[in-house]
Amino acid sequence: MDRRKRKTREAIFSAFTELLSEKNFESITVGEIIDSADIGRATFYSHFETKDSLMEALCEELFCHIFDAMGKENEHKHIFECDAPDSVFLHLFLHLQKNDNNILKLLSGRNNDLFLRYFKKHLTELVSSQMHLFESEKKKKLPESFLINHISSTFVETIRWWVENGKKETAETVTEYFFSVL
Repeated sequence: MDRRKRKTREAIFSAFTELLSEKNFESITVGEIIDSADIGRATFYSHFETKDSLMEALCEELFCHIFDAMGKENEHKHIFECDAPDSVFLHLFLHLQKNDNNILKLLSGRNNDLFLRYFKKHLTELVSSQMHLFESEKKKKLPESFLINHISSTFVETIRWWVENGKKETAETVTEYFFSVL
């Protein structure tokens, strides 16, 4: 993606997250996003079909970045930048801790259930790719789909707990908590 398109996407993401911190998802219009991002309607629709696709794209961007960073494929430019740690789960917590792209507004606002639903959808793919971290004799008896759902749900609820409690713990500590309960 060229720099101009990337900057436009960043402006749209930023405007959208700001609006989500102020109002319900259902009451936000594409017109408000366009005005806030200072772009034209055609520009918005060249990037996203709907505001639903915009919400999903924000989650996809985060996970695409995580996957690329784990594979050390740094050719792709993302809205999230960092030095990736070895753990994909710590990586996610670090982005949340830094509040990249105002992502915490999505988690702590009125729209957190919608965001977490999209987030969990993409998280299951991440968990599937990291199943080797959760292998044990006891867990081998469980259906993989059940275990992936359980791990993804636990991660989402860990994030919710952490945010609701003011992120007092470091990303490293919360990652330890997450692995301790699995």
